[in-house]
Amino acid sequence: MKRYRLLIVLILAAGVIGFGIWRSSKTAAGGAELIGFQDFDAPLEMPKGGAPDMRFHFLSAWEAYQVPTVTSMDTPMGSENGALVYNAQKFFEMNEKRGGHHTGDDLNGIGGMNSDLGDPVFAAGDGLVVYAGEPSPGWGNVVVLAHRRPDGEQIHSMYAHLLQINTRLGELVARGEKIGSVGTANGYYPAHLHFEIRKSDGVDIGSGYTSMPLNRLNPQQVIDALHDSGADGISPSYLKYASVEAELPWTTIEMKNAEKMPQLEK
Repeated sequence: MKRYRLLIVLILAAGVIGFGIWRSSKTAAGGAELIGFQDFDAPLEMPKGGAPDMRFHFLSAWEAYQVPTVTSMDTPMGSENGALVYNAQKFFEMNEKRGGHHTGDDLNGIGGMNSDLGDPVFAAGDGLVVYAGEPSPGWGNVVVLAHRRPDGEQIHSMYAHLLQINTRLGELVARGEKIGSVGTANGYYPAHLHFEIRKSDGVDIGSGYTSMPLNRLNPQQVIDALHDSGADGISPSYLKYASVEAELPWTTIEMKNAEKMPQLEK
C-alpha cells in the first residue's frame, strides 16, 4: 500500500514539473516569449525581453528600504502647498452612474472643467516612484509614490488621469516637486486629478470605484494628520534642499554643502 502511495506522489510530482517546463516554453497572449524560474529572479511567466507589469508589483526588500519617511504632506494641486484647489468628488462618495463608491478625491483648480488642463501636479509627500505609466486608457497616465509614515507603516499616494508624467520609475521625489500635469485620461473625463492614498506595500492600480474601501484611506484625513504647518504657513520639504539630481537618484543622495556641516555644529 505504501509503495502505491509513493508511486502516486512521484507521478504527481513529475506531472507538475512537466507542466512547468511546458508552460515555460509557451508564449504569452501578446506573443512575448515567457521565461522560466532559471532565467532570473522574477515571477514565473513574466514576458521575456519586456518590462514587468508594474501594475501588480510588490516591492523588493531593497526597494522597501529606499522608501523615505514622510513627515508632512500637502494637497498635490493648486500650488506646491495645496492652495487654490477644490474637491469635486470626495473619497468614498457613492456614484450611482459608476456603480460604486469613489476610491479617492477628484481635485480641480478653481476654474473647474478643463480650465486646469496641464496644471502642475505635485508630490504630496517625500516618496519613491514605484509606478509611472499608463495602466489602461481609462486611467490615463498614472504615478504612484511609496511613503513611510513616522510609525513605520507604508502608504502609497496615486496620481491618475495625468496629461504628462514628469518623473520616472525608481526616482526619489520631494514633497512639492512636480511629478506630472492635470489631464483628462485620454478624453474620458473633464480635466481633473484623481488622487488616492492607500495602506499598501505593493502596487495595485485597481478600480476608481468599489463597494468596499479595501486598503484605500481618506486622502484629506491622511494629509491633515501629517500637515505640520498652520493653514497660512508653508513648511518646505527637507529632502528637496538636501538632495541634488544624480544618475541614480533613488540610490544616491548627495548632501549640499556637506563639508560645512561640522562648522555649523561649533
